[in-house]
Amino acid sequence: MLHIFLLFSLIFTSTNVLAQDFCVANTASGIVTPSGYPCIMEANVTSDDFAFSGLGVPGNTSNIISAAVTPAFVGQYPAVNGLGLSAARLDLAPGGVIPMHTHPGANELLYVVHGHITCGFISSANKVYLKTLKRGDVMVFPQGLLHFQINAAGKRPSLAIVTFSSPNPGLQILDFALFANDLPSSLLEKSTFLDDAQVKKLKGVLGGTG
Repeated sequence: MLHIFLLFSLIFTSTNVLAQDFCVANTASGIVTPSGYPCIMEANVTSDDFAFSGLGVPGNTSNIISAAVTPAFVGQYPAVNGLGLSAARLDLAPGGVIPMHTHPGANELLYVVHGHITCGFISSANKVYLKTLKRGDVMVFPQGLLHFQINAAGKRPSLAIVTFSSPNPGLQILDFALFANDLPSSLLEKSTFLDDAQVKKLKGVLGGTG
């Protein structure tokens, strides 16, 4: 019985020794593993590491999508390393759109700060879930599913804050994935059912070649 007690005491003590309250990312290390970045030494961590002011600044919506995303992912906010969450700010001018995209590594929860935002996602069964949100509303987008946000009817800018279930949720925008690369137009035409003129137009707009 004494042996069992000593064994559990050893396991408990070892676990407490190895436990960490946080792991502020050493992004300068150049080392990234599936579990995140290595930690900077705790002796070098300060209160400033746990605060982030970037989401208080409006993004520049003078672009092709009339929208801006300001991320607070691990690359910008090293304190979220290993904590399983991150955030971003969405600014949408009237008519602005966050195009159809996915986050391969995280679920997303969107909170509307002001304005009206039409949001939707498509399930793996190709069912569409669509909702127009107003101030104070939230909507969740399950991990890996195609989704979008549009300031369709608004006459003024809309603002949302989103949170993710990963410090590095990943991002793939469908339009850019299809038309902003060098995939031959002939293959795109066969795989998307678009004609040659449409494919070339989209590649021209989004910077693709081939």
